[in-house]
Amino acid sequence: MIRVKEPGLLSTVQDEGRHGFQQFGVITSGVMDPFALRIANLLVGNDEKEAAIEVTLTGPTIEFEEDALIAICGADFSAVLDEEPLPLWRPVVVKKGSTLHMKFSKTGCRAIIAMGGGLDLPFIMNSKSTYVRAGIGGFDGRAFDKGDVINGKPLSKTSSQIVRSLTKKTRKALTAKWSISSVYLAELYNRKTIRVIKGRQYDDFSAESQQDFWNEQYKLSSQSDRMGFRLNGPNLERIVSEDLLSEAVAFGTIQVPSDGQPIILLADRQTIGGYPKMGQVASVDLPALAQKKPGETMQFQEVSHQEAQRLLLKREQDIRELKWIIDKKN
Repeated sequence: MIRVKEPGLLSTVQDEGRHGFQQFGVITSGVMDPFALRIANLLVGNDEKEAAIEVTLTGPTIEFEEDALIAICGADFSAVLDEEPLPLWRPVVVKKGSTLHMKFSKTGCRAIIAMGGGLDLPFIMNSKSTYVRAGIGGFDGRAFDKGDVINGKPLSKTSSQIVRSLTKKTRKALTAKWSISSVYLAELYNRKTIRVIKGRQYDDFSAESQQDFWNEQYKLSSQSDRMGFRLNGPNLERIVSEDLLSEAVAFGTIQVPSDGQPIILLADRQTIGGYPKMGQVASVDLPALAQKKPGETMQFQEVSHQEAQRLLLKREQDIRELKWIIDKKN
């Protein structure tokens, strides 16, 4: 059981999303950084898809009312446990009565707090993800507020094994000496460019706009949220005047409305869209995209469908190898 003493800017429960209901107008939602969610869950012995707490820009303060196993992955919020710095990307046993405090994000934008056993919350349409606008999923369909109490589920066999391997010390923070490679994480997150596949209406834009899209930088607007990143940069001019039929959109679809400024659709995107699609962010770069802060710039790099698929398969192989290493460590 945990008690929220301060909720932070936006702390919600998220998992891999609410799949299979878009034909009924229900959005997918889900975690913004899927890599951080999967690794955080593996570190505490959970299934990769288990729901966890996603925090944004300013982290929460949480009191643990019973012993727990946690892992924090994603952005660096200068987390401390009872005034002791808490490292990222590794399992930590937290003793009853301890308080976790996460400050402003030092690098990145979002972090995941996974708890061994998972969160004891109901499934709504096969998911625990919070969609705040509709008030469904997660903790009462909303972001955490001061005083909220969230129950955890019992530790799994794997989680219990991890706890046993870490409880040979006497400090409150029983932290693994090992963690996910910082070199690997830097390669994944510290990208100068975001790889993009050409969209269905790419050829509807002028040659100059196409060049600007690949060669110029775009700044992330402060008017961005989990639904979409609004970008400020060179206007993209569509030279085809016909209206478009609305069609399905995905996490990472880059639409261009009439003002010429691109919008990247994200986890809380609508189910269909009628704006022309300039591109689609390669799935392998969605974690890096999710960690962008308002005011930061990004540049796009063209990648083929085949290369994007190869990169995603390589990422999946990396995760399988990381899972094998984590299992061996415990």
